[in-house]
Order: sequence, then C-alpha cells, then structure tokens
Amino acid sequence: MTSRLFNALLLFLLFAAASLGRGGAVQTTPSLEFHHRFSAPVRRWLEARGHALPGGWPAPGGAAYVAALAEHDRHHAMSAAGAGGSGEAPPLTFAEGNATLKVSNLGFLHYALVTVGTPGQTFMVALDTGSDLFWLPCQCDSCTPPATAASGSASFYNPGMSSTSKVIPCSSNFCDLQKECSTTSQCPYKMVYVSAGTSSSGFLVEDVLYLSTENSHPHILKAQIMLGCGQTQTGSFLDAAAPNGLFGLGIDKASVPSILAQKGLIPNSFSMCFGRDGIGRINFGDQGSSDQQETPLDINQRHPTYTISITGIAIENKLTDLEFSTIFDTGTSFTYLADPAYTYITQTFHAQVQANRHAADSRIPFEYCYDLSSGEARIPTPDIILRTVSGSLFPVIDPGQVISIQEHEYVYCLAIVKSMKLNIIGQNFMTGLRVVFDRERRILGWKKFNCK
Repeated sequence: MTSRLFNALLLFLLFAAASLGRGGAVQTTPSLEFHHRFSAPVRRWLEARGHALPGGWPAPGGAAYVAALAEHDRHHAMSAAGAGGSGEAPPLTFAEGNATLKVSNLGFLHYALVTVGTPGQTFMVALDTGSDLFWLPCQCDSCTPPATAASGSASFYNPGMSSTSKVIPCSSNFCDLQKECSTTSQCPYKMVYVSAGTSSSGFLVEDVLYLSTENSHPHILKAQIMLGCGQTQTGSFLDAAAPNGLFGLGIDKASVPSILAQKGLIPNSFSMCFGRDGIGRINFGDQGSSDQQETPLDINQRHPTYTISITGIAIENKLTDLEFSTIFDTGTSFTYLADPAYTYITQTFHAQVQANRHAADSRIPFEYCYDLSSGEARIPTPDIILRTVSGSLFPVIDPGQVISIQEHEYVYCLAIVKSMKLNIIGQNFMTGLRVVFDRERRILGWKKFNCK
C-alpha cells in the first residue's frame, strides 16, 4: 500500500456499529448498474476531485491489490463478529445509473450513481450490504473536499437547496436518539465503522430519490426516502473512502430497500447480480423467479445479517456432511471459512487440481495458489457446490482469483481465506449468479444469470 489514501480506499465500511434516528404504489423493480471502486468511471470521478493516488492506481489482479482487499475483508469480518417479482412489471433503475460505463477487470466493492433532491443532485455512492443508512456529505464541518469544476457534479448535498427536503424531528418515531435532543430539534445520527476512527455523523432528513423505468417508454419515479445529512466524517472518510456518500442495503428499517417496501413501492426484496467481467446490477423489489434455488434466511434480530445454514459441501460430486452458518455478504470480496469447512474444501480441492502449486508467498492472502503457464487464463478446477438446509444446491461458478506476481507471471488462487470463527460467503462465490435477498419471505434465492 502506497499511501494513507490507498488504505482508506480499501479498509472501510460494511458491517457498522450504529446509533441513528430513523427516518399511489406501483409494483416495479428499481435497479442500477454498479461499479468497482477502482474502475475507470470511479477513477475519473476521484481524479476530478483531486483524489488520484500519489503512487498511481493499484494494478487490478496484482498481489498487493488482492492482499489489500483481503485486509479490508478482515476488518469487515471483525465488525460482523461484533455485530422481482415475476418480471412482468418494468424494472426501475436509478435515473443516473443506466449509462453503460466500462468496469475495469475485477469486481470487488462497487459504486452507483444516484440522484437526490429537487433540483436533483447526483452522487457516486458506495454500495454496502453490511450497514443500513444512506448518507451523503452535507453542510460539512469535516468532509472530503468539494467537487472541482471539472467534475461536473455536486459533491455536497444541501437540503436547504432542495424544495422536497424535510428535516426529521426528534419527536419522530424513526428517531432512535430522542434522549439526546429536544422534541423540536432535528434528529441526529452517528454511524461508527470498523476502520480505526472512521465515522459519519449529522442529522436525518427526508428527500426524493430519482428512479426510472427500464422499458421502451421510461418515466421518472420520485421516491421519498430517508437519508443522513453527513456533516462530520472522520478517519477513512477523509481520505476518499466513500467520499461522495454511502448507500446502505442492510436489513434494518433505515435502509432504502426497507423504506421503499414500507411505502408500498416494491416488495421487501432486492437482487444483486455479479458478472464475471466485474459489471453488475441491483434490482429493488426483485423477488427472483419461480425456477431459482432458495433457502431460508436466519435473521438475528439483535445483529441482523443475511445468514443461511449450510449442511454439506460437494467437490466434484463427492458430498460430505458439514453443518455451519454463514453470512452472505456482497460487500466482502473473498470468502472466509473457519474449520472444518476451510480445511475440507481447500485440501479436497487441492487433491484434484493437476497443476503446480505456487510456493508460499507472504504477499498473497490465499493458501492454495497454482502457477499459470504463458497464455493460460485459469486452470481446470473441480466443481464446488454448497448444500443448504433446504436441500437446494448453491453452485460456486468460479471460486478463484488470478493474481499478477510480476510482469508476465500469474497464479490462480482458490480465493478462500481461513477464518478463526466467522464464515462469510463473499462476492467471489456469487460470481455468475443473481442473488436475491428476499426479506419479505425471509429467503435467499439464486440462479445462474447473465448480468448484462
């Protein structure tokens, strides 16, 4: 890692300890394209705001890049330990998110363009399934620098300039911090994240979020949602980690999916699809299809996460009974497993791989890596399937990660990191699938899918 800024880009968010106030229906499916944090659009956006990395952008697939992402995931895991429809209706996309933007190489954490307020202001926000609140830098006492003239879009949200903005008072039933303010004042919030000294605080407001139908006759839908006016950011947020805001996708009622469902705009569900090229899509209100595989969600009311139960693991059609619970987390780049699941998968996988194992390398967070010959993009690998408590089978289409060791030298790694306790199915295990987070039916669904 070349700078504090690089650390900030890698080591933020996801599961958060939080204290906050909470802020004619058409059955449609809101959706958006999302973008890897180091993709070309994100780089252009950050560079326009003076956030280019001093040492240059990390090379996608490089050992340092992947190791840094794994370090980000470790912080995510530590925090976690403490903590549609039929398709007949036209889907919706964020009004600014339907543009075709090239996503470079690998997909890890992602960004989306959202438009808020009247007149609309556009922001590039980080997507986070591990926290709930949607917040934007606003009336800042301590934030990243505002947009430069070259950026072409606003950097700070200003509720006073939006005719549709309303402050949420302390007297509101959505305000969890009523004891800290008078009934006539605005409701405060504070989100404390796992990265050292990283937080966002301010007050809660209501405003409109712009959505658009994706059909031959698109129209704009303005959904009234709750968001945080983030006056003070600390830690990683001052070094370009989510410099333009954070879009929480968690289970709590404060998240945008929950608010849209509460207002009757969508079913209480959303899906995320992760293409193998790093381009993805998220659809609000999507409950999947009748031919998808499903299993129940085990939602802990005290620390709600998207957790399922696994009862067995099959590698190349050899099934072994193994019972464990795991968090399904689109905000974690790789997969983290504790024993006995970790040892069983890695050793059984290795026994069936016909390739030279790469020597141990402290730069790489994975234990099982294999040398790639010139011109090879990957190696033949055994199929991995997870059997869930419902009996449905979850296929792992590509569990690996290609890493550049040095110029013209690459390895293919089984992208699983050994965990001491917590099991997390990360984004790499979801590649090539549409994953449905159906909070209404309390199920997780999945299906092989083309995310284009």
